[in-house]
Amino acid sequence: MAWSIAEVARMSGVTSRTLRHYDEIGLLPPAWTGSNGHRYYQEAELLRLQQILLMRELDLGLREIQAVLDSQVDRLAALREHHRRLLAERDRLETLARTVGRTITELEEGRGTSDMATINRPENLFEGFETGHHDDEARERWPEQWEQSRRAIAGMAPGEMERWQREATAQMIRMAEFMVAGTPVSDPAVQAEVDTHYRNLCRMWTPCAAAYKGLGQTYADDPRFRANFDSIAVGLAAYQRDAMAVYADARLS
Repeated sequence: MAWSIAEVARMSGVTSRTLRHYDEIGLLPPAWTGSNGHRYYQEAELLRLQQILLMRELDLGLREIQAVLDSQVDRLAALREHHRRLLAERDRLETLARTVGRTITELEEGRGTSDMATINRPENLFEGFETGHHDDEARERWPEQWEQSRRAIAGMAPGEMERWQREATAQMIRMAEFMVAGTPVSDPAVQAEVDTHYRNLCRMWTPCAAAYKGLGQTYADDPRFRANFDSIAVGLAAYQRDAMAVYADARLS
C-alpha cells in the first residue's frame, strides 16, 4: 500500500513542503515518484518518518538524524530503545504531575495557615524531579576536577554550552559509524576520535587515566548515560567505553 504526500502530511502533521525538503536532502526519499511528479510513500518510509520525528523531539539536527538512521543496522532494536526512553519520560512526567497536584491540594486545604505547615510530608514536594546525583558522585570522587569543571561551565558564554553539547552528539554519531563498520576500538582512526573526545572534555575538566576509564564505564553502566549513547546506535556505550580504556592506557597512564 502506498500513500501520497498529501496523505502522509495529513497523518503525520508534517507539512508537504517539509516532506519535499526531506526528500531533497536525502533524509526521507519517497518510495517512488509518479510520472506526474507526485511522491508516494510506503510503510518503510512511514517508519523512517516516525524515527525522524522521535529524534527531532530529542533536539537532534537533520544532518545528525540522517547519520543516525544511516548507521542503524537493527531498526526494531532502535525503536524499542526509543520506546523505552519515551515510557521512562512519560512515567517521570506523570510523577511530577502527581507531585504538583498533591501540593496544590494540600495548600488549598491549608489556606489560612502557613503554607509549609500544610505539607504533611515535605519530601513529597520533590518526587519525580531528576536530581544531580552524577554531579555529586563526581564531586566526591574527583573533587579537583569537579571544581575545574564547575568554573569552566560558569565562564561559558551564552550558547557555548549548547554548541559543546551538539559537538558531543556529532562525535557520538561518528563513533557509531566506526562501530557499525566493525572498526576495532584500537584502530588509529577510532583513537583519533577518542582523542578529540578527551580534548573536548578537557575544556571542562582534565581526567587522569583512572578517571577517564571510570567515565567510560559510567557511560556503559548507568542506564541514563547508556540510553543516550544507544539511542544513536545500540551497543555504542560499550564501544565508547572500550575505546576510552584503550586511550587511557596508551596516552594517560
